[in-house]
Amino acid sequence: MGNCWSLQPSGDRPHSNTAADSVTNNQSGRLPFSFGPSNLGLITNGNGNSTSLERSSNSRGNSRLFSSSNNHSTGNNTSTSFWGSENSQISRVREAEEFPYGQILDAANLKVFTLAELKVATRNFRLDTLLGEGGFGRVYKGLFKERATSKRGEDSTIAIKKLNSHSSQGFAEWQSEVNFLGRLSHPNLVKLLGFGREDGELFLVYEFLHRGSLDNHLFGRGSNVRPLSWDRRLKIMIGVARGLNFLHSLEKKIIYRDLKPSNILLDKAYTAKLSDFGLARSVPSDDRTHVSTQIVGTRGYAAPEYIATGHLYVKSDVYGFGIVLLEILTGKRIGEIIRLTEPKSLHDWLKSNLLNRAKSRSNMDAKLEGKYPPKLASKVAELALKCIQRDHKVRPSMKEVLETLESIEAANEKPADNIKRTTNSRAVQLHDQPDGG
Repeated sequence: MGNCWSLQPSGDRPHSNTAADSVTNNQSGRLPFSFGPSNLGLITNGNGNSTSLERSSNSRGNSRLFSSSNNHSTGNNTSTSFWGSENSQISRVREAEEFPYGQILDAANLKVFTLAELKVATRNFRLDTLLGEGGFGRVYKGLFKERATSKRGEDSTIAIKKLNSHSSQGFAEWQSEVNFLGRLSHPNLVKLLGFGREDGELFLVYEFLHRGSLDNHLFGRGSNVRPLSWDRRLKIMIGVARGLNFLHSLEKKIIYRDLKPSNILLDKAYTAKLSDFGLARSVPSDDRTHVSTQIVGTRGYAAPEYIATGHLYVKSDVYGFGIVLLEILTGKRIGEIIRLTEPKSLHDWLKSNLLNRAKSRSNMDAKLEGKYPPKLASKVAELALKCIQRDHKVRPSMKEVLETLESIEAANEKPADNIKRTTNSRAVQLHDQPDGG
């Protein structure tokens, strides 16, 4: 999941995907959820060994992560309505086909899993169910039988994150994940299905994504790793851009903060989904341009203004996206690219290598085997260059980034359509020819 770091001398140990700057000293044990009029809240008892859902009539405006207005614009000219807090309504939203521009649920529809259930699902967290490990803890693959699915004779495949509960950072990440993913629903965000807190252990339960992480596809080794085609890379770029654009277009914007290939998961159809919201932060109001935080994240992906000042801007995510574009184009990790740039800046290296016709082919990922449209690859490189500008003010918004990528996708599809039409035309001509003609 990558290494995270802290440049602030706070004494906290660095962990992967942590949120040390979240509220961790909450004396009452109440997690600061914002669930509309009924304010469905997650309550933990004094000893922290059990978790229950409870309705609270006290709703404080300053604890809300999202706007409570009746309608919300996603930035895609589509109105997204808030839903009531009744469980039946929420279930219908979750079970229905997802809206292409995302939904904000007025109440979380999350299952509280018991430790016993998760042990059964993972065969007591057997080593052969382990999917990965990071500073936060371990992720396991599990099979969960639910009454609704068992009637059809099916099991639900799930991914279970078992967090490091011995640090405040582990708890903060758990809290942040439930706060954000408990209410956000979008085709390019991973689905959080539930959580658990029992016997001093913290758990998060997600949908299982069969293709694993983008990191493994770009940099992994072995027979199980299949190289990504140009078309799939472009699809992944667009999926990530849509997920970030959704977060940035909310009335109270969410800054993802830890964009990197290991946090981009892929489903069977190679649809990209953002995972790990442990470092995510919400911008409290429209008149605030940034959030001041402890500097945590992953080296190479964090924006220069954030490293220098601790000020986190929405366009800090745009910088990280530009770095991911570079990795998708070159097949090289950002650390390796930075070593290649010396003594030049990353900005200058990109211009002289990926935007230089004579050098661009030798700097593209060799696993593409030259099977990509050079002009469109150059347009993606130009977009990456705009995203990694040192001044965050001149970087494009994620809406602009998405529009650029969608125009590249449209241009990418035209040659394929022409080839298909040409092939069909030739087939018809051959079919109409007499034998021996």
